[in-house]
Amino acid sequence: MGAPALADEMRPGYIAFTEYSGGNWRLVWSAPMQGGVRPDTAPILPKNCHKTTEPQRTVNGAMMVSKSQVRCRGDVAGQRIGLSGFAAAQTDVLVRIKPLGSAAVALRLTPAAPMVTIPARPDRWRVAVTYFQMGLEHILSGFDHLLFVVALVLLLARPRAIVGAVTAFTAAHSITLAGVTLGVLGLPQAPVEAVIALSILFLAVEIAKQQPGHPRLAERRPWLVAFAFGLLHGFGFAGALQDIGLPEGEVPTALLTFNLGVEAGQLAVVLGSAALLAGVRRWLPKLAPRLVAAVSYAIGAVAAYWLIDRLFG
Repeated sequence: MGAPALADEMRPGYIAFTEYSGGNWRLVWSAPMQGGVRPDTAPILPKNCHKTTEPQRTVNGAMMVSKSQVRCRGDVAGQRIGLSGFAAAQTDVLVRIKPLGSAAVALRLTPAAPMVTIPARPDRWRVAVTYFQMGLEHILSGFDHLLFVVALVLLLARPRAIVGAVTAFTAAHSITLAGVTLGVLGLPQAPVEAVIALSILFLAVEIAKQQPGHPRLAERRPWLVAFAFGLLHGFGFAGALQDIGLPEGEVPTALLTFNLGVEAGQLAVVLGSAALLAGVRRWLPKLAPRLVAAVSYAIGAVAAYWLIDRLFG
């Protein structure tokens, strides 16, 4: 039960390779402690680079973070960077390379392709694909966001009401995602995470207390509830995006495609949940109310755990 409490931490690993003075670089390797990354998995530097300090390791949430100083002779563009001992992993790794005075480059390592060539400048298509995948992975591994969307489907049931609420939720979290990423908005992450858990608990209670002929607040104004809580969920998405950073010169592309990835994953969950609910109500009409009630209690219990853990854990 402990892992889902970290639902907004990015599941993929992360390598930040940053030049802070001529030829001197800082290497940060954030290895997820889940996902099959081995203890001996380590960055493979470009051939014209070597470490000048031993790695300093710390634990940050669900990540093992290793920091080193590196010296490079000449340009790293055209060189290869990657990971050793990564072929058996079950996660991907984002690589962000920032030469001094040049735009940052975002790359992606996978178990099937653990080495990549550093381009001379950011490639818009590569940025778009990378950030779309990151957005998709974040929503599909962000269990709190998924439970909120599933709870909306269970509460509203009617396709028109679901479409309206999900549209409001999407619009709201898109606003805060863009605002925080561009530095216009900001809230501390810890209370945001707690309120996100509270939003799921609220919907679970609304489902459990449903009565025919007596619609509750979330049923009377689903778009308003979804929009209000969507603003907070957007801060959660933005926190994840801030962790990986945006490539200079391609900020609009990265921001747009990350959000599109989130929406694609969210749409898949909505369609799957709605189809499953419709199937249960058609084929098991007498059992459907009990199943919905059981799922709502399960969602509420998980959300209550997250809330307590995020407030006092």
